[in-house]
This record gives sequence, structure tokens and C-alpha cells, in this order.
Amino acid sequence: MSVAFTRDEDFEAAAANLPDRPVSPHPNLVTPEGLAQLEAAFAEAKTAYTAAQASGQINEDRTAMARATRDLRYYTTRLGSAQRIDPVTAPERVVFGCTITILRDNDREQTFRIVGEDEADPAKGSVSYVSPLARALLGKEIGDEVQVGGAGVEIMSIR
Repeated sequence: MSVAFTRDEDFEAAAANLPDRPVSPHPNLVTPEGLAQLEAAFAEAKTAYTAAQASGQINEDRTAMARATRDLRYYTTRLGSAQRIDPVTAPERVVFGCTITILRDNDREQTFRIVGEDEADPAKGSVSYVSPLARALLGKEIGDEVQVGGAGVEIMSIR
């Protein structure tokens, strides 16, 4: 049969069937900044959903509506499960929300903040509290040494 008589896959319809964004099974701990980021993302998703509905072209642009609906479901779920953790002033041990400086085996210092999963961005100096590094350091004090990924790190400061 000639290709001219077969129906190509409807890419727009396939794109409209976006899978849900995965929701972590871990408690949704957030810093005050992380909660503000979730609220802003929810507002953006709500605006995108409203715009997709108002455009009247839902049949032509099902992808925009599917993306907006998916994001709105995700941020509604994340906001509903958010557990705000206020920062501890002058922590003596590594806790959620604090900033830690570590010294690696190769004498390289690294500073990062332990935050919630949605706000973690290692390139900007924040790691999720469920990351292997954060899990190894939680509850430790200045001067403690821990093994992370087969390498040793020492806690230099906690703030």
C-alpha cells in the first residue's frame, strides 16, 4: 500500500498524552524559599492552564493544554504535601536547611545548602536532603569525617 494512503502518527495527539511528573515518595520538606518557589511555579502553571483554555484552540494545540494540566496537577500535589522547615539559627549539627562547607580528600573545599527535592540545584550550591551526600552528613558535627561515594569528606563549617 502506498504511504499516501496511510495515516501518519498524530504527533500532536501523542504529545497531548504526557505522563504525569513523578512525585517523590519522600516527605516533601521545603525551606521558606522552597515553598515560595513552589507557590510561584503553581501560579505559573495556573496561568498557563487558564491561557490554554482561553485560547479556544485546544483542539489545535493540545500539547499546551496537556503540559499545563500536568504541571498544575504536580504543583497542586507538591504544595499540598509541603512541610515547611524554618532554618535553625547557629546549628551545632548538620540539619535540613543549613549550609555546610566540607573538605574533600583532594583538599578541595565545597559549600552547599541542604534543601528540599524541588529546590535542589547542585550547580547553584544546593543539594536535596535525600541525596547520598546530605544523608551522610545529616546529624554530624564540625570536624566529623564521613565516607561519601568511596571518598572521605570532613565538615569544616555549619551555618
